[in-house]
Amino acid sequence: MKVSLTLIPVVLLLASGAVAQEEAGLSQEADGLQLVEDFLNDVATLSARFEQQLIDADDAVIESSSGTLDLRRPGQFRWSYFAPYQQVLVADGLNIWSYDVDLEQVTVKAQEEALGSTPAILLGGSSDVLDDFDYIGSLTDRGTVWVRLRPKDTENGFNKVELGFTEGNLSRMLFVDNLEQTTIVALFDVRLNEPADEATFSFTPPAGVDVVGKPLEAPVAEL
Repeated sequence: MKVSLTLIPVVLLLASGAVAQEEAGLSQEADGLQLVEDFLNDVATLSARFEQQLIDADDAVIESSSGTLDLRRPGQFRWSYFAPYQQVLVADGLNIWSYDVDLEQVTVKAQEEALGSTPAILLGGSSDVLDDFDYIGSLTDRGTVWVRLRPKDTENGFNKVELGFTEGNLSRMLFVDNLEQTTIVALFDVRLNEPADEATFSFTPPAGVDVVGKPLEAPVAEL
């Protein structure tokens, strides 16, 4: 199974007890929401290893994968999948590039169109992206504070988002889609606010691959 643009970011290994918690058990205190706001306001760059799982409505693991993540605000990230398939997803601030190494194919879409109000904007956006989500509450499970948010627009395919913070830092992400499939992502070796290489957030299709779609061009500045 290949990674879908609508699932950026997606799935992981450590299924937490937070998955099974009911909203009635969540605290309505604002401490959890403050963790999200601090992440959006204070983290300019992030680099990490990730592991992910996609779990179906019957709690069966559909697929596990792993790779590296780099992000830079505003609106740039690179997900590099190494196993079980090689795939690269790059948001350059204008376009989303998806390179499937096995298929030798690149798909490009306008970034705003591809991401919309999906949970991906919680990674690369600024604090105002929270306007697109309702804060449901938070709970602490095994040292991780889980913050539950609900997209106001469920037309993007997701009905629940949970972000896990360990010692104040983002360490887990969980998304539930409208088919009741759960995507869990765990981050390891997280590095924050380090200088970022410009090349990390740009993409040029390799020679000889098929390119599906037409990228948007940056407007030329007037002299």
